[in-house]
Amino acid sequence: MDSGNLAWSVTATALVLLMTPGVAFFYGGLVKAKSVVSMMMMSFGALGLVSVLWILYGFNMSAVDSTWAFAGNPFSDFGLANADNDTLVGATFGATFAIITVALISGAIADRAKFGSWMIFAFVWSTLVYFPVAAWVWGGGWIMSLGETFGFSTNVIDYAGGTAVHINAGAAALALALVLGKRIGFQKGIQKPHNVPLVMLGAALLWFGWFGFNAGAEGTFGLLGTEDSSVGLIIVNTLGATAAAIIGWLVVEKLKDGKATSVGAATGAVAGLVAITPACANLTPGWALLLGVVAGVVCALAVELKWKLGFDDSLDVVGVHLVGGLIGTLYLGFFATETGLFVGGNAEQLILQAIAAFGVLIYSFVLAYAIGFAIEKTIGFRIKNEDEIAGVDTVVHGEEGYLLAERV
Repeated sequence: MDSGNLAWSVTATALVLLMTPGVAFFYGGLVKAKSVVSMMMMSFGALGLVSVLWILYGFNMSAVDSTWAFAGNPFSDFGLANADNDTLVGATFGATFAIITVALISGAIADRAKFGSWMIFAFVWSTLVYFPVAAWVWGGGWIMSLGETFGFSTNVIDYAGGTAVHINAGAAALALALVLGKRIGFQKGIQKPHNVPLVMLGAALLWFGWFGFNAGAEGTFGLLGTEDSSVGLIIVNTLGATAAAIIGWLVVEKLKDGKATSVGAATGAVAGLVAITPACANLTPGWALLLGVVAGVVCALAVELKWKLGFDDSLDVVGVHLVGGLIGTLYLGFFATETGLFVGGNAEQLILQAIAAFGVLIYSFVLAYAIGFAIEKTIGFRIKNEDEIAGVDTVVHGEEGYLLAERV
């Protein structure tokens, strides 16, 4: 790796790492004031735990030698003891993706989860779900090779994590929301964000870091600056789709509720970022703008499903990440440059995208439900009702997010 690629790789890694604190701020602002510490701690807990697991064995599991292998050998280079410099840089970049994927799940169980149980879930789910899925999508596994397996002229496209990150996390979030059940008093309007500026700050940090998320691989894998580099396309699509999604979300809010809100703008931006993640390198800017609008509109409507279907996804991980990930992944089947159904290709790309998307969705949901159910039935996953009413921050962490000084 030359010095330019190395510098960008380290920068991109730092950008993506910053996204997890961004998630913490975004989620933290959305919950009750007496739950903000708990909410943010689940992101920081994931950051600590998953980093260690990735270095010890997760990176080893994220690449396979044969198409149908479940995962790589976790002990092949335990602790990265023998990795060279370029491998270590790539491994660190990959760690940031694993961290944020786990952190995203926590939004579905806000206000009612035990921290220790969450950490156990994060440990088992990372090992059994994220690390193998990363191998399937990017490490030579069955999803990466699906087009060749079918004899198609194209392969599955997931540049930065529509399946491995967002569908994966969204499906797990739905499973945990079902396992833990509804919050006390669950109904539409159960709570309002306690700190809107914190939500906006979190969204801003996410958007900032997402340029490393989407464009980082161009340097990490030695592509930045070469003639076939698509970094320009990636960054303009990351900007455009996100901006268009804000507009789409706000229009829906205005028509539906009569007001366009700042929380809606922030959430719309996240929906656009989610949708463009798998597609950033394979759409022309115009189609990326359309994708953003579609994601903003559909996700704004999808977040209402929890009230109709009766599952308590506290912070709309399902409506934004699962639905947005599905939109971005399937959209490529229609509009991916040269291979999409409507832009010179045929149905092959759409078939591949659908199999990959729903394959990851089903696997993640089933495993997350089983892991969460086992934890709930043994040590317990959900806090007691009286503790939920009193406030999870003081009960679980012995801290308060805001302590007003007494007047002397």
